[in-house]
Amino acid sequence: MPRVLDILLPTTVCVAAFSLAAFSDPLPPDTTYRPLPTLPLSQVRENDEAQKPRVMERQRSLLEQRYDLANRPMPNTAMSGGRKAVQEGVRVKLPEGETWDSLGSKSPEEIRDKGLLPAGFMPLPHVKQATGGQVFPQEQIDEIGRQEARDLRRFDVDFDLPAHLTPEFPPPIFLTTHPELGDVSRGELLTIKNFYELMNGIITPVQMEGLRLLLTPFPQEEFNQTEDRKVAQQSLGVTCLDCHSNFHTNAAFHQTPDVRPQAARFRLDTTSLRGVFNQQIHGSKRSLRSIEDFTEFEQRTAYFNGDHVSATRKGVHLPDRPNQVAMMAQMQNIIDFPPAPKLDPFGRLDPTKASEQELKGEQVFMGKGRCAECHVPQLSFMDNNMHDLKLERFYRVGQTVNDFVALPDGPIKTFTLRGIKDSPPYLHDGRLMTLADTVEFFNLVLGTKLSQDEKQALVAYLLTL
Repeated sequence: MPRVLDILLPTTVCVAAFSLAAFSDPLPPDTTYRPLPTLPLSQVRENDEAQKPRVMERQRSLLEQRYDLANRPMPNTAMSGGRKAVQEGVRVKLPEGETWDSLGSKSPEEIRDKGLLPAGFMPLPHVKQATGGQVFPQEQIDEIGRQEARDLRRFDVDFDLPAHLTPEFPPPIFLTTHPELGDVSRGELLTIKNFYELMNGIITPVQMEGLRLLLTPFPQEEFNQTEDRKVAQQSLGVTCLDCHSNFHTNAAFHQTPDVRPQAARFRLDTTSLRGVFNQQIHGSKRSLRSIEDFTEFEQRTAYFNGDHVSATRKGVHLPDRPNQVAMMAQMQNIIDFPPAPKLDPFGRLDPTKASEQELKGEQVFMGKGRCAECHVPQLSFMDNNMHDLKLERFYRVGQTVNDFVALPDGPIKTFTLRGIKDSPPYLHDGRLMTLADTVEFFNLVLGTKLSQDEKQALVAYLLTL
């Protein structure tokens, strides 16, 4: 039986795609398990550090080809904590000679056959696809280093997106149990060092224990004691809230644990944990059916790439379901969305508070834009279902870029839009930098043919959520 990549790619492309990883990551392109290292850590580190400038330059070049990465804050529009501006404008670059209107007038087949799909709408590769693993933004690395003297810095890669295109840090924390308190973070990042002082008297003993576990470092694929780790010193590991900073997101990313071979695994942007009390499925692909399931299986999925063999060797933490998992879920289930003062109790705009443009955007959202077919206002702007956008209608499957093979995304769960201005970049892999990019993406994919005024109104509406 032929291998997946033998079907998708010529041999010469396969060799080129994996050349950067040849010394330190001798991973066959179609293996299920990651093999044990064949070189000592010192040699792997030397190879990785030598390759790192080239790896990062390759990713930087890809991002600059696809996007306008400039810092252009939206006037008088901040994220919910008030410490960071929302970025404005479409950042995805169009093919030469095209406009968004001309592109929207073409059929998916014409766009595919002429190679006109903007590269920024294509799946975004991991910064080091052949190796993968969790990559943290510098703000998170610095703060955890300051508070805990724990190092989240990898020696083989750095975070690849500019800080102005990521969520505010640290993000605010809102509780369903104390809406009158507003942000309870006091402007600090929750860690194992300060959680008790910050939350004492606000949460219950059960929730406090759950919070402690969510902030306790446990071994992870790249952060552990073994010789194939990607940090210089032996590591205690990572915590749930290293990615879900203050129960939100810091744009840390890894790869989906649900897909093999390695070259086909897609990048996963960290999702917010705000509002998980209303979500019935979790994980972009796994559709885990409760927050308890999600909490338990993250130890084998996000932490260890879905590889139980590697997890056992490196020291997986298997939380006790009726006690530890339940307590961790109790804490996650009281994390609320940020306030949305222009929305009524049913998720609709209050016409006495909203602007004319915002009200027009709501009309587009509910009607011509087709947004509400999946993002139902009464269901926290989601539908607890999975949908396949069939983006492969617009491009040739099997294209390879930076070691990543672009395959169909398949069904992806509907993410909530509540507080969406706080959560850039967008889509499950973070391929869309701004809300304006997201509107252009769905306008093309759904064929809604929105006017420029309708697009701007829709962005204005999304900012109210």
